[in-house]
Amino acid sequence: MLIVGAGEVGHEKLSFILKSSPDAQVTIVATWVSEEVSDLLQQYPNHKVTIIQRPFNPNDIDGHHLIVAATNFRAVNSQVHAAAQAKGKPINVADTPDLCDFYLGSIVTRGDLKVAISTNGKSPTFAKRFRQVLEEILPHNTTDLLSNLKIIRDRLKGDFTEKVKELNAITASLVEREN
Repeated sequence: MLIVGAGEVGHEKLSFILKSSPDAQVTIVATWVSEEVSDLLQQYPNHKVTIIQRPFNPNDIDGHHLIVAATNFRAVNSQVHAAAQAKGKPINVADTPDLCDFYLGSIVTRGDLKVAISTNGKSPTFAKRFRQVLEEILPHNTTDLLSNLKIIRDRLKGDFTEKVKELNAITASLVEREN
């Protein structure tokens, strides 16, 4: 993946990618790198992130499957978009849904539990705020719960429909409220 920009917007996009795709290989092209991006990279030392500190060149797109234009400069983002389109590469242009082939949502991670939130580019701020709400209310340790549910699922017999029915019955108590 290629991200053009390493300021506030680039930080947000990189944060999503590192949080949701542990094996992602990311190249960042930017004229400068914000302190937030540098700090984020220190939090994820095992990720494969390469920073090239210079202006964007249309040839930077070569060798990347997904492109993200994440600068505060409309002209640069347009240049990245045009280069991606010319080479048939899917692109996300931050804060410009009409120029996006894909969206990067918000993700809440609690161990093996991942909750993804997307507004299809209509309101990234809502997705971010909703993610914050979920981070507040979801317990941090879901490992035992998910491990136990996997054991139960593996023990179930029957076809898919029957397994879903049994799992729904078993997990109903997780969402039931007392009257």
